[in-house]
Amino acid sequence: MSERPASKNTAPLADRMRPKNFEDFFGQEEVVGAGRLLRKLVESDDVSSLIFWGPPGVGKTTLAGIVAEKSHAHFVQISAVMSGKEELRRVVAEAKEKLAEGRRTVLFIDEIHRWNKAQQDALLPYVEKGTLILIGATTENPSFEIIGALLSRSRVFILKSLAPADITAIIRRALADKDSGLGNLNIKIDDQVIEILAELAGGDARVALNGLELAVKAQVKGGKSSIKITKEDIKEALQKTHLIFDKKGEEFYNLISALHKSMRGSDPDAALYWLARMLEGGADPLYVARRVLRFASEDIGMANGEAMIQANAAYDACHKIGYPECTVHLAQAVVYCAKSKKSNLLYTAYGAAAEDARATSHLGVPLHLRNAPTKFMKEIGYGKDYKYSPEFDYKEDQEYLPKELRGKKYLG
Repeated sequence: MSERPASKNTAPLADRMRPKNFEDFFGQEEVVGAGRLLRKLVESDDVSSLIFWGPPGVGKTTLAGIVAEKSHAHFVQISAVMSGKEELRRVVAEAKEKLAEGRRTVLFIDEIHRWNKAQQDALLPYVEKGTLILIGATTENPSFEIIGALLSRSRVFILKSLAPADITAIIRRALADKDSGLGNLNIKIDDQVIEILAELAGGDARVALNGLELAVKAQVKGGKSSIKITKEDIKEALQKTHLIFDKKGEEFYNLISALHKSMRGSDPDAALYWLARMLEGGADPLYVARRVLRFASEDIGMANGEAMIQANAAYDACHKIGYPECTVHLAQAVVYCAKSKKSNLLYTAYGAAAEDARATSHLGVPLHLRNAPTKFMKEIGYGKDYKYSPEFDYKEDQEYLPKELRGKKYLG
């Protein structure tokens, strides 16, 4: 069961600033906005079991607390990492007592994907009977990690990474709040610095608030009455809790360039290092996977067609299981591409073809290559004299380019 909450003075800023209502819950309008399904279920007191799926720091735990509060339910929080069947039995016994008193129990299981099938099976009867209202939070795809019977009895809501604008609003709220936030401190921080913090947080409000709090504490310990937070303070604070780089800055593009060039130069060790720099620094694995997939055709292409299959499989793994589990799949694709034989023939050939395509877009398709689905089209020559390749053992003498480009070779 969840530990006794820390006092207001000792609890981390991110915990103190948890919203208590939907109006202060930023960044998930598609889920909790006025008129949306979850909001209507809560307001009509018709909440059943729920699964919140989304990346870290987007408000899954906070939202569960708001749902329980608005439903006037007894709220119990456990972590799937630390808890098992024994704790579940204690929660169920308590829930039955509350139910006899006319009060429902919301059981919030953080990281529910970490419970195995047997543990989830043990929970199922109490969800079915209504002894418990389950709210599960997961960073993994519920389709793969939650048993079908439990999933079919729950509504799944997808929470997205917070946009920089949402995190900016959360930071400003923390700076202004005199009760739970930092509003009683004389903090001076420029709009640009707040925007940098929001960007570097990588869609995670907890990272942003932890970084802000650490930067402020470093200044408070210096005995300063007026606290000036700079860009350097923010970056130093985040480096202590979260390896970072500015995703809009030059360093981000330097890193992806280094990764690309290391693979192109057939140096798997360097490629692996730059991959780790990006992923450990908070880069979106799907972004990296897309770049590797592009590389597989741009710099390897027909020299080794297997490279694209490897890269595509890595992208699929990133999509299915997410970070950090997908790091090894990306590592496999990056090392494979770095060690593979290289050719940029497809890249240069397409570039030449694209240049001709733009210059000759006025040229029509030769008549013999056009389909003739109607009698009229046949009468005006569509498809006339076309040679069906299988009938000529694929050795037919036939032109496939407009006459103005006949003999053109893009592939050498």
